[in-house]
Order: sequence, then structure tokens, then C-alpha cells
Amino acid sequence: MLDPRQKIAIYAEATMGLINAKMAEGIIRYGRNPVTCVIDSHAAGKRVGELCRMESDIPIVAALDDAIEMGAEVLVLGTAPSGGRVPAEWMSVLWHAVGAGMCIVNGLHDPLNDVLGQDLKPGQWIWDIRTPVGELPDIATARAATLDNTRVLMIGTDMAIGKMTAGLEIWQSLQQMGQDAAFLATGQIGVSITGTGIPLDAYRVDHAAGAVERMVMENGGHDFLIIEGQGSLLHPGSTANLPLMRGSCCNAMVLVHRAGMDKLDTSGDIVIPPLRDVIELNEMTAGANGALTPSKVVGIALNTRDLAPDAADAAIAATAAETGLPVTDPVRYDARPLAEAIIAHRG
Repeated sequence: MLDPRQKIAIYAEATMGLINAKMAEGIIRYGRNPVTCVIDSHAAGKRVGELCRMESDIPIVAALDDAIEMGAEVLVLGTAPSGGRVPAEWMSVLWHAVGAGMCIVNGLHDPLNDVLGQDLKPGQWIWDIRTPVGELPDIATARAATLDNTRVLMIGTDMAIGKMTAGLEIWQSLQQMGQDAAFLATGQIGVSITGTGIPLDAYRVDHAAGAVERMVMENGGHDFLIIEGQGSLLHPGSTANLPLMRGSCCNAMVLVHRAGMDKLDTSGDIVIPPLRDVIELNEMTAGANGALTPSKVVGIALNTRDLAPDAADAAIAATAAETGLPVTDPVRYDARPLAEAIIAHRG
């Protein structure tokens, strides 16, 4: 487990400010640890705020040695290459980090303990987030449908568009409003930020929905559960939505979409249908034709990070008019309209 007092450095070689560095951005925005620097030789000398839409003066340095000199104790792999595998060219950096006494947070599929673990010294560790811990869960049986709470699943029109970020913002807004709410992490970024949750895509298909169900049941005493979403029903390479829906028996959803996006960013020329059709698709699938708990999309989190303020306002207004739902960019503005919609849905 990552001690929040440990100083970290984030490895985001050649990706800081790009979509592949979403783990780096997530940890900087929501993590508890002091961040000494980001390592990216292509952007060395700049500050995080110059590349990302956030107020941050964290320096970007060229090499691991720079981070070590700045007192970094933990190296966090902050970028996800295509396929989620550890690139061979990273291994020299990782060996160097272990040799220098650093701990490593690894959110990729390849377990680094298998390769580097034998060289760890006392007190030194590698956290392979995508390695499930504990006993395998039972097959899901829709137990979550028996809970008397609101289970909000974050869904999206594509991968990597801000489902986790929007969920965290909604969770924080609910807490600020005095509501009993919990955020349930299902991916490496959410788990690394909160220290709890499950690495959903590391479970075999037969056990994935059961892992979600077990986590939801363990947190069933909270009035509101904000469940981190993964992937999209529209994406041909995404398998995570069904176990999330089945395991959580979600009775509310928030749709996340990037303003102006009409095709999937991560899969060729696949066209995104009108949002009303996307909403209907997700509601029908989550309800499984009545076999599970009926679920409604209660609001839309619109990612407007690439738009100027006036264009963002116009996009939010247009999306609200198209769908008839509350719409906001919870990062640029405030998640409260979505939190209020969730509370109203609970009744």
C-alpha cells in the first residue's frame, strides 16, 4: 500500500499531456502523496500546468536521477502504452529505480514483482495493482439488487474520456453536501488514488461480475455508491461494462462524453450514435429486459477540456437541450448539478 507521506515521482516518458498519461494526471489531481516531479525527457524543463488543464507547478524532468536528487521515494508508472504492457525499453529505468532503493507502483498488466522482486531490500516494495488479492469471488447472483441504496455506475461513449475523474468529482460533491457516499474504484488509477477497490480487468470473465458484486456488497451500508466505469458498450474491444452492470445492479448511471466527439478515438471509424440512443442502449442493457434492477441515466458529464469557455458553455447547453438531462463539466465547473440529480433520483 502506498503511504501518503511518501514522496513520489511519476514516469510519463513521451506522453505527459497526452491521453495515455491519464494515470499521471489522475494522481496529480486527486492523489494524496507529494509529487516531486514528472519524468518525461520530451518535455523536460516545463511544468505540468503548461501541458495539462490543471493548475500545477510540478516540474517535468529528463531522467530518473533528477527525481532521486529531488527526494523521490516511489516511482509511479503514470502512462499506459497500447495494450497495457510494460515496454522493454522501460526495464533499465525500473532496474535503476530498484537499485536506488525506490518502491514502484505499477498499474500495467505485466507483474514487476516476478522480474524485480528478488532484488528488493527490506522495506522496499512493488505494488502490482492489476494483481487480484484474496480468494476468487463467487459468480455474481444479482445480490446487489437487494440493497436499499443508490448505486451509480459511470458509463461512457468511449474509453479514456473521464469516467473516473467525473466519478471522483461527483463523490466529493456528494460528501460536501453531507451525503453518505463512497467511491468504488475498479481500475488501476482509481485503486492507486483511493488505496482500495478492484483491478477489474485482471479478473477472468467468469469472476469479473462476482468481483464487482462482492465489492458493492461490502460497501452496501452507504446511501450512495459511485462506481468507477470502464470502457464503453460502443467499443468493440471493451468487455468491462457488462460485469460492472451485472455485479453492481446499478439503479442509476451518469454518462460521460467528450464534447464534439462523433467517432471513437480509440477504435477507427466507429460512429457514436446520438446521445439519446446511447442512453437507451445503456438503460436497456443495465436492466437486462427487467431481469435486473431498472436503471436510468440521470445526468451527463461533458468533457470540455479542449474547448474555449464560450464553446464549452454552448456545448453544455446543446447537450442538455438534446437529452433533457442535467449536463455539466464537473472538472471545469462543478459536479453539484449531477450530485443533485442523483439525490433527486433516490427520492
